[in-house]
Amino acid sequence: MSLHIEYRPQTFDEVIGNSELVESLSTILKNKKRPHSYLLTGPTGCGKTTIGRIIAKELGCSDQDFKEIDSADFRGIDSVREIRKQLGYYPIDGDVRVWLIDEVHKATNDAQNAMLKMLEDTPFHVYFILCTTDPQKLLKTVKTRCTQFEVQKLTAREMTGLIRRVTKAEDETLQKQIYDQIIKSADGHPRSALQLLTKVLGAAPENRIEIAKQHEEAEVDSIELCRALLSQKSWGTVREILTKIQKQEPESIRRMVLAYCKSVLLKGDNTTAGLIMGEFIDPFYDTGFPGLVYACYSVVQG
Repeated sequence: MSLHIEYRPQTFDEVIGNSELVESLSTILKNKKRPHSYLLTGPTGCGKTTIGRIIAKELGCSDQDFKEIDSADFRGIDSVREIRKQLGYYPIDGDVRVWLIDEVHKATNDAQNAMLKMLEDTPFHVYFILCTTDPQKLLKTVKTRCTQFEVQKLTAREMTGLIRRVTKAEDETLQKQIYDQIIKSADGHPRSALQLLTKVLGAAPENRIEIAKQHEEAEVDSIELCRALLSQKSWGTVREILTKIQKQEPESIRRMVLAYCKSVLLKGDNTTAGLIMGEFIDPFYDTGFPGLVYACYSVVQG
Protein backbone atom coordinates (compact mmCIF):
# COMPACT_ATOMS: atom_id res chain seq x y z
CA MET A 1 0.00 0.00 0.00
CA SER A 2 1.30 3.45 -0.91
CA LEU A 3 2.22 5.61 2.08
CA HIS A 4 -0.15 8.41 1.03
CA ILE A 5 -3.04 5.99 1.55
CA GLU A 6 -1.70 4.28 4.67
CA TYR A 7 -0.98 7.58 6.44
CA ARG A 8 -3.99 9.54 5.20
CA PRO A 9 -5.33 11.67 8.09
CA GLN A 10 -8.53 10.36 9.67
CA THR A 11 -9.24 13.31 11.97
CA PHE A 12 -8.57 17.06 11.98
CA ASP A 13 -5.92 16.53 14.66
CA GLU A 14 -3.92 14.41 12.22
CA VAL A 15 -3.96 17.01 9.44
CA ILE A 16 -0.59 18.68 8.87
CA GLY A 17 -0.71 22.30 7.74
CA ASN A 18 -3.79 24.38 6.86
CA SER A 19 -4.25 25.13 10.55
CA GLU A 20 -6.57 28.11 10.01
CA LEU A 21 -8.81 26.08 7.70
CA VAL A 22 -8.94 23.16 10.17
CA GLU A 23 -9.72 25.48 13.07
CA SER A 24 -12.47 27.20 11.10
CA LEU A 25 -14.05 23.93 10.02
CA SER A 26 -13.86 22.48 13.54
CA THR A 27 -15.70 25.51 14.90
CA ILE A 28 -18.36 25.53 12.17
CA LEU A 29 -19.09 21.82 12.47
CA LYS A 30 -19.75 22.14 16.20
CA ASN A 31 -22.58 24.60 15.58
CA LYS A 32 -26.16 23.37 15.37
CA LYS A 33 -26.83 25.70 12.42
CA ARG A 34 -23.96 24.47 10.27
CA PRO A 35 -23.86 24.77 6.46
CA HIS A 36 -25.14 21.89 4.36
CA SER A 37 -22.89 22.56 1.35
CA TYR A 38 -19.08 22.89 1.43
CA LEU A 39 -16.73 23.76 -1.43
CA LEU A 40 -13.06 22.78 -1.05
CA THR A 41 -10.66 24.25 -3.60
CA GLY A 42 -6.92 23.86 -4.09
CA PRO A 43 -4.25 22.19 -6.26
CA THR A 44 -4.13 18.48 -6.98
CA GLY A 45 -2.78 16.36 -4.13
CA CYS A 46 -3.10 18.98 -1.39
CA GLY A 47 -5.68 17.07 0.68
CA LYS A 48 -9.12 18.32 -0.45
CA THR A 49 -10.73 14.89 -0.62
CA THR A 50 -9.11 13.83 2.65
CA ILE A 51 -10.48 16.89 4.43
CA GLY A 52 -13.86 16.26 2.80
CA ARG A 53 -13.94 12.74 4.26
CA ILE A 54 -13.03 14.10 7.69
CA ILE A 55 -15.89 16.61 7.43
CA ALA A 56 -18.26 13.72 6.74
CA LYS A 57 -17.03 11.90 9.85
CA GLU A 58 -17.36 15.03 11.97
CA LEU A 59 -20.95 15.35 10.76
CA GLY A 60 -21.58 11.83 12.08
CA CYS A 61 -21.93 10.15 8.70
CA SER A 62 -21.48 6.37 8.61
CA ASP A 63 -19.74 4.54 5.78
CA GLN A 64 -23.11 3.27 4.54
CA ASP A 65 -24.49 6.79 4.23
CA PHE A 66 -21.39 8.32 2.63
CA LYS A 67 -21.20 8.47 -1.16
CA GLU A 68 -18.05 9.66 -2.92
CA ILE A 69 -18.38 10.44 -6.61
CA ASP A 70 -15.28 11.12 -8.69
CA SER A 71 -15.13 12.57 -12.18
CA ALA A 72 -15.01 9.09 -13.76
CA ASP A 73 -18.36 8.16 -12.17
CA PHE A 74 -20.05 11.51 -12.65
CA ARG A 75 -22.45 11.34 -15.59
CA GLY A 76 -23.47 14.96 -15.63
CA ILE A 77 -27.11 15.86 -15.34
CA ASP A 78 -28.14 12.19 -15.02
CA SER A 79 -25.98 11.83 -11.90
CA VAL A 80 -27.52 14.99 -10.42
CA ARG A 81 -31.02 13.68 -11.09
CA GLU A 82 -30.14 10.38 -9.41
CA ILE A 83 -28.87 12.21 -6.32
CA ARG A 84 -32.00 14.35 -6.19
CA LYS A 85 -34.15 11.21 -6.21
CA GLN A 86 -32.32 9.93 -3.14
CA LEU A 87 -32.45 13.12 -1.07
CA GLY A 88 -35.67 12.13 0.67
CA TYR A 89 -34.33 8.80 1.91
CA TYR A 90 -33.28 8.77 5.54
CA PRO A 91 -29.83 7.57 6.67
CA ILE A 92 -29.31 3.82 6.99
CA ASP A 93 -26.99 3.96 10.00
CA GLY A 94 -26.72 7.38 11.60
CA ASP A 95 -28.19 10.86 11.46
CA VAL A 96 -26.92 12.22 8.14
CA ARG A 97 -26.21 11.36 4.52
CA VAL A 98 -23.22 12.93 2.74
CA TRP A 99 -22.34 13.20 -0.95
CA LEU A 100 -18.75 14.13 -1.79
CA ILE A 101 -18.33 15.12 -5.46
CA ASP A 102 -14.68 15.30 -6.53
CA GLU A 103 -13.46 17.49 -9.43
CA VAL A 104 -16.96 18.96 -9.61
CA HIS A 105 -15.82 21.61 -12.11
CA LYS A 106 -15.99 18.93 -14.81
CA ALA A 107 -19.77 18.92 -14.57
CA THR A 108 -21.48 20.56 -17.55
CA ASN A 109 -23.34 23.84 -17.13
CA ASP A 110 -26.62 21.93 -17.36
CA ALA A 111 -25.50 19.59 -14.56
CA GLN A 112 -24.35 22.53 -12.43
CA ASN A 113 -27.66 24.30 -12.95
CA ALA A 114 -29.43 21.11 -11.92
CA MET A 115 -27.41 21.15 -8.67
CA LEU A 116 -28.66 24.57 -7.62
CA LYS A 117 -31.97 23.54 -6.09
CA MET A 118 -30.53 20.64 -4.11
CA LEU A 119 -27.73 22.86 -2.81
CA GLU A 120 -30.19 25.54 -1.75
CA ASP A 121 -33.10 23.42 -0.46
CA THR A 122 -31.09 20.64 1.15
CA PRO A 123 -33.00 18.31 3.54
CA PHE A 124 -31.93 18.60 7.19
CA HIS A 125 -30.21 15.19 7.08
CA VAL A 126 -28.25 15.76 3.83
CA TYR A 127 -24.85 17.43 3.30
CA PHE A 128 -22.81 18.08 0.16
CA ILE A 129 -19.02 18.40 -0.11
CA LEU A 130 -17.72 19.62 -3.46
CA CYS A 131 -14.00 19.46 -4.31
CA THR A 132 -12.27 21.10 -7.26
CA THR A 133 -8.86 22.06 -8.57
CA ASP A 134 -10.44 24.67 -10.85
CA PRO A 135 -13.19 26.71 -9.13
CA GLN A 136 -13.21 29.22 -12.01
CA LYS A 137 -15.09 26.64 -14.08
CA LEU A 138 -17.93 26.48 -11.56
CA LEU A 139 -20.99 28.63 -12.00
CA LYS A 140 -21.05 31.58 -9.63
CA THR A 141 -24.49 30.45 -8.46
CA VAL A 142 -23.03 27.08 -7.42
CA LYS A 143 -20.16 28.68 -5.52
CA THR A 144 -22.37 31.16 -3.67
CA ARG A 145 -24.56 28.34 -2.38
CA CYS A 146 -21.57 26.71 -0.67
CA THR A 147 -19.37 27.65 2.25
CA GLN A 148 -15.96 27.89 0.58
CA PHE A 149 -12.57 26.81 1.90
CA GLU A 150 -9.20 26.95 0.11
CA VAL A 151 -6.78 24.12 0.89
CA GLN A 152 -3.21 25.38 0.67
CA LYS A 153 0.00 23.59 -0.26
CA LEU A 154 2.27 22.71 2.67
CA THR A 155 5.28 24.83 3.59
CA ALA A 156 8.76 23.32 3.41
CA ARG A 157 8.78 23.05 7.20
CA GLU A 158 5.42 21.24 7.23
CA MET A 159 6.59 18.92 4.46
CA THR A 160 9.73 18.10 6.44
CA GLY A 161 7.66 17.24 9.49
CA LEU A 162 5.33 15.01 7.45
CA ILE A 163 8.10 13.09 5.69
CA ARG A 164 10.19 12.61 8.83
CA ARG A 165 7.14 11.45 10.83
CA VAL A 166 6.18 8.84 8.22
CA THR A 167 9.78 7.70 7.77
CA LYS A 168 10.09 7.20 11.54
CA ALA A 169 6.76 5.33 11.65
CA GLU A 170 8.14 3.00 8.99
CA ASP A 171 11.19 2.42 11.23
CA GLU A 172 13.49 3.88 8.58
CA THR A 173 16.09 6.64 8.38
CA LEU A 174 17.11 8.76 5.40
CA GLN A 175 19.94 11.11 4.57
CA LYS A 176 19.19 14.84 4.62
CA GLN A 177 19.94 15.00 0.91
CA ILE A 178 17.04 12.65 0.22
CA TYR A 179 14.64 14.57 2.47
CA ASP A 180 15.58 17.80 0.70
CA GLN A 181 15.06 16.27 -2.74
CA ILE A 182 11.62 14.88 -1.86
CA ILE A 183 10.52 18.26 -0.51
CA LYS A 184 11.79 20.03 -3.62
CA SER A 185 10.17 17.58 -6.03
CA ALA A 186 6.80 17.51 -4.24
CA ASP A 187 6.48 21.31 -4.22
CA GLY A 188 4.16 21.42 -1.20
CA HIS A 189 1.88 18.57 -2.30
CA PRO A 190 1.70 15.92 0.45
CA ARG A 191 0.39 13.19 -1.85
CA SER A 192 3.31 13.63 -4.26
CA ALA A 193 5.76 13.63 -1.34
CA LEU A 194 4.47 10.37 0.09
CA GLN A 195 4.28 8.72 -3.33
CA LEU A 196 7.95 9.55 -3.86
CA LEU A 197 8.81 8.45 -0.33
CA THR A 198 7.12 5.10 -1.09
CA LYS A 199 9.50 4.60 -4.03
CA VAL A 200 12.54 5.66 -2.03
CA LEU A 201 11.83 3.39 0.95
CA GLY A 202 11.03 0.54 -1.41
CA ALA A 203 14.55 0.64 -2.80
CA ALA A 204 17.66 -0.83 -1.21
CA PRO A 205 19.42 1.69 1.08
CA GLU A 206 22.40 1.98 -1.28
CA ASN A 207 20.06 2.91 -4.18
CA ARG A 208 17.91 5.52 -2.44
CA ILE A 209 19.96 8.55 -3.37
CA GLU A 210 19.89 7.40 -6.99
CA ILE A 211 16.08 7.11 -6.86
CA ALA A 212 15.84 10.65 -5.46
CA LYS A 213 18.25 11.96 -8.11
CA GLN A 214 16.11 10.45 -10.86
CA HIS A 215 13.44 12.96 -9.90
CA GLU A 216 16.03 15.72 -10.04
CA GLU A 217 16.95 14.58 -13.53
CA ALA A 218 13.25 14.54 -14.38
CA GLU A 219 13.13 18.25 -13.57
CA VAL A 220 15.95 18.86 -16.06
CA ASP A 221 13.97 17.02 -18.75
CA SER A 222 10.85 19.02 -17.89
CA ILE A 223 12.79 22.27 -18.29
CA GLU A 224 14.03 21.02 -21.66
CA LEU A 225 10.38 20.53 -22.66
CA CYS A 226 9.52 24.05 -21.49
CA ARG A 227 12.33 25.56 -23.57
CA ALA A 228 11.35 23.55 -26.64
CA LEU A 229 7.73 24.72 -26.41
CA LEU A 230 8.70 28.35 -25.81
CA SER A 231 11.18 28.26 -28.71
CA GLN A 232 8.41 26.84 -30.90
CA LYS A 233 10.46 23.80 -31.87
CA SER A 234 9.04 21.25 -34.29
CA TRP A 235 6.75 18.44 -33.20
CA GLY A 236 9.59 16.00 -33.92
CA THR A 237 11.80 17.69 -31.33
CA VAL A 238 9.03 17.89 -28.73
CA ARG A 239 8.08 14.27 -29.40
CA GLU A 240 11.63 13.10 -28.65
CA ILE A 241 11.57 14.90 -25.29
CA LEU A 242 8.14 13.41 -24.45
CA THR A 243 9.42 9.92 -25.25
CA LYS A 244 12.23 10.49 -22.73
CA ILE A 245 9.89 11.57 -19.93
CA GLN A 246 6.91 9.26 -20.53
CA LYS A 247 7.53 7.34 -17.28
CA GLN A 248 7.49 10.51 -15.19
CA GLU A 249 4.49 11.90 -13.33
CA PRO A 250 2.51 14.02 -15.86
CA GLU A 251 1.06 16.27 -13.16
CA SER A 252 4.55 17.17 -11.91
CA ILE A 253 5.59 18.03 -15.46
CA ARG A 254 2.48 20.18 -15.88
CA ARG A 255 3.29 22.16 -12.73
CA MET A 256 6.88 22.60 -13.88
CA VAL A 257 5.73 23.97 -17.25
CA LEU A 258 3.29 26.37 -15.58
CA ALA A 259 5.94 27.59 -13.13
CA TYR A 260 8.49 28.08 -15.92
CA CYS A 261 6.05 30.01 -18.12
CA LYS A 262 4.90 32.09 -15.14
CA SER A 263 8.49 33.19 -14.58
CA VAL A 264 8.84 34.08 -18.25
CA LEU A 265 5.63 36.16 -18.21
CA LEU A 266 6.61 38.03 -15.07
CA LYS A 267 9.74 39.21 -16.85
CA GLY A 268 7.73 40.72 -19.70
CA ASP A 269 5.09 40.12 -22.37
CA ASN A 270 5.37 36.74 -24.06
CA THR A 271 2.43 35.51 -26.12
CA THR A 272 3.81 32.00 -26.49
CA ALA A 273 4.19 31.57 -22.72
CA GLY A 274 0.59 32.67 -22.26
CA LEU A 275 -0.65 30.20 -24.88
CA ILE A 276 1.31 27.36 -23.25
CA MET A 277 -0.18 28.15 -19.84
CA GLY A 278 -3.63 28.05 -21.42
CA GLU A 279 -3.05 24.50 -22.68
CA PHE A 280 -1.54 23.35 -19.37
CA ILE A 281 -3.96 25.05 -16.97
CA ASP A 282 -6.15 21.95 -16.43
CA PRO A 283 -4.72 19.09 -14.33
CA PHE A 284 -3.83 15.77 -15.98
CA TYR A 285 -5.56 14.06 -13.06
CA ASP A 286 -7.66 11.85 -15.36
CA THR A 287 -5.92 12.03 -18.74
CA GLY A 288 -2.38 11.30 -17.50
CA PHE A 289 0.44 11.11 -20.07
CA PRO A 290 -1.93 11.22 -23.10
CA GLY A 291 -3.23 14.52 -21.74
CA LEU A 292 0.34 15.86 -21.54
CA VAL A 293 1.07 14.75 -25.13
CA TYR A 294 -2.10 16.39 -26.41
CA ALA A 295 -1.36 19.66 -24.58
CA CYS A 296 2.12 19.77 -26.14
CA TYR A 297 0.76 18.92 -29.59
CA SER A 298 -1.85 21.70 -29.27
CA VAL A 299 0.90 24.21 -28.42
CA VAL A 300 3.06 23.14 -31.38
CA GLN A 301 0.16 23.14 -33.85
CA GLY A 302 -1.31 26.39 -32.47
